[in-house]
Amino acid sequence: MSVSGSSSGTFPQRESAQTTWAVLVAAGLGSRLGGDRPKAFAALGGRPLLAESLERLDHSDWIDAIVVAAPPEWEEPAILLAEELVASKVSAVVTGGATRTESVRLALVEVPDEALAVLVHDAARPFVDDDIVERLVSRLAEGVDGVVPGLGIHDTVRRVENGLTVETIDRKGLVAIQTPQVFLADRLRAAYRATELDATDCASLVEQNGGRVAVVDGDPRLFKVTTAEDLALAERLREPS
Repeated sequence: MSVSGSSSGTFPQRESAQTTWAVLVAAGLGSRLGGDRPKAFAALGGRPLLAESLERLDHSDWIDAIVVAAPPEWEEPAILLAEELVASKVSAVVTGGATRTESVRLALVEVPDEALAVLVHDAARPFVDDDIVERLVSRLAEGVDGVVPGLGIHDTVRRVENGLTVETIDRKGLVAIQTPQVFLADRLRAAYRATELDATDCASLVEQNGGRVAVVDGDPRLFKVTTAEDLALAERLREPS
């Protein structure tokens, strides 16, 4: 495991011939969650929130290696957590940036040129599993540049201006996009080289760079932990380890 942006030391490198790398984005501060630590280190089931997705990706047969983007000054706790979990696929822990886009960009530096695909996942969505990873990677093999999971929108959607509704949006064809998202590695790198703009997900940048992104069925359990209420729901849904 290598460490970028930290003085915590270095660990043995994995072979760069691995084909599918995961970037686990865990650098957000989580101000809406509250607490005295970054969101990735909020407690879930008696251990950091980061542990749930890290362990699941490490156990996945579809993932060959993992790069973690940790909050500044939390690189060493992330390394220690990986060691405690015996997460042998973790190749590097990097210092995340001020935005999600910057964190992914910094993590991609640690992904070798030989990698064929990169899966990007937010640690704030703890319940990633092999079913969704398989759907994503399998669809990527069918000739697209990226694949994302999406859930249909069932509520009425309205646009609001100055506190007043101004129109109803036709929800036909609309989906709520989740992570993980998987991309051809060269396409993802090209998208991040082409712009300095921030984006809420990687797919937006790949599409702006001319890439074709497919959508597969998402999973309601892949909700994002943003508030204390979300964390309480995750605590209820978490299966005992």
